[in-house]
Amino acid sequence: MATEHPTLISSLRALPRTAWVLFFGTFLNKFGSFVIPFLTLYLTRGGYPLSAAGMALGAYGAGNLVASILGGYLADRVGRRQTIVLSMFSGAVAMMLLSQARTLPSIFGLAALAGLTGEMYRPASSALLADLVPAGQRVTAYSALRTSFNAGWAFGPAIAGFLAERGYFWLFAGDALTSVLYGLVALFALPRGSGTGTAHASWGELAAALRRDRVLPRILASAFTIAIVFFQASSTLGLHMTRIGFSTATYGALLSLNGAIVVLFELPLTTVTRRFAAPRVIAFGFLLAGFGFALLGLARSIPALVACMAVFTLGEMLSMPTASAYVADLAPPSMRGRYMGAYGLTWTVALVVGPALGMSLLAAGPSVLWLACAALGGLAAAFALSAPEHGRR
Repeated sequence: MATEHPTLISSLRALPRTAWVLFFGTFLNKFGSFVIPFLTLYLTRGGYPLSAAGMALGAYGAGNLVASILGGYLADRVGRRQTIVLSMFSGAVAMMLLSQARTLPSIFGLAALAGLTGEMYRPASSALLADLVPAGQRVTAYSALRTSFNAGWAFGPAIAGFLAERGYFWLFAGDALTSVLYGLVALFALPRGSGTGTAHASWGELAAALRRDRVLPRILASAFTIAIVFFQASSTLGLHMTRIGFSTATYGALLSLNGAIVVLFELPLTTVTRRFAAPRVIAFGFLLAGFGFALLGLARSIPALVACMAVFTLGEMLSMPTASAYVADLAPPSMRGRYMGAYGLTWTVALVVGPALGMSLLAAGPSVLWLACAALGGLAAAFALSAPEHGRR
């Protein structure tokens, strides 16, 4: 007798109300992430050199790095809701302070603070979603969270451009306002406490658990490897495309296509992916992502670029919600925030390493970069396949 699988609509209806609060808050926050995409323009038009703008972005990335660790710790120690509220309110303050910074040391320091406070909520949000949703529904839940995130990024920049025309201060004010709004939503609509119902594990207990855990390091290695490929999309790909004759508008449209495909198709795709063993789905997705990105480097027409981006995005949609759910299933409830923080940390480290590595490979020759991306996709898939099946999702 064939197993009856739930439909997408029934899966979404089964999610608790609090999960939808998280989805709404994530959309609101990412919709209002006005400053960082325009930070380089803001600083260079303010008379600062391009190198200073790059260092400010680097400082923001360093703040993100700390946010993954501290956010995971606070999520387990003081609670998911409290961490999200703290992140949103302190992030709003950091943004307004950054809007008034005029010296390079203060700009770098406040950019780092904005990266820390503004991203500290993410491990808590992921951990709370795992608390609320049982293992069999987590792929759908994390896909809905990613859809909210991508929808915010898709619609926000248009509003940001409108605000920037009226003065860059309004970018900071709008960013801070949406953070405060999410903070208020979290304060009044999310449950108190961590939701785990267990005592918080100490750092010593966490270290011992990680030493015993033979699966998490494989998934983290897999995620880090493919993340290096993912971050080429916002670094080397644009440079390569303009070098071979495509406009910056074409490059921007290609990135928007990626977000649009994710918003439209990732959730429906989970009705298929959750039927299979998670490591196989993750591995196949990472393999497709590496292969699709390598093909992007060979494309010489807009239809070819669209087709290659579709392959890359399919790999992303297969792998990303499944990987998040897999890590959440691995985590002991008392350490869930720090497990999700460790997973986020791999992506943050790759954000630091990936663009620089990609630029070096591109300097050696475009074909070197594209072959490396394909190889990294294969290596990421191999790491994922080495992990055991951890139940079906």
